[in-house]
Amino acid sequence: MIEFSLPWPPSVNAMWRTPNSGPLAGRTMLSKEGRDYRRAVAKAVQQQRVATLGDARLRVELEVRMPDRRRRDLDNMPKALFDGLTHAGVWTDDSQIDDLRIVRSWAAGGCVVVRIEALPDEQAALLLAPRTVARVAEDIFGG
Repeated sequence: MIEFSLPWPPSVNAMWRTPNSGPLAGRTMLSKEGRDYRRAVAKAVQQQRVATLGDARLRVELEVRMPDRRRRDLDNMPKALFDGLTHAGVWTDDSQIDDLRIVRSWAAGGCVVVRIEALPDEQAALLLAPRTVARVAEDIFGG
């Protein structure tokens, strides 16, 4: 298992921009804040010498250390983090994550502690099995 910390991510709304006019009108693109965060993640990954995980199936835990007492939705946390980790080359793509846990923490904060573990092949196969069984049932019984 590898463990490292990342800076507090921008909100999903702050990550993306869609210009209303000009040559890029109507195109959704990464905002300046999003680009800055990607660079910050890459720098943190490099400084902490985070191992690369290639194409392995993964279990990920995010310990979200809140910077203050404001209400926040935990489900908005992963997108910016995962995009940054993909861009930094920690994994090939965040679709490799089969097991995800997000935990709110009141420990000294304003960061996210990331724990990643490569799943053994047999465990990854079990996690993927329900989809395979469903496909087999469709083939047998029609659907």
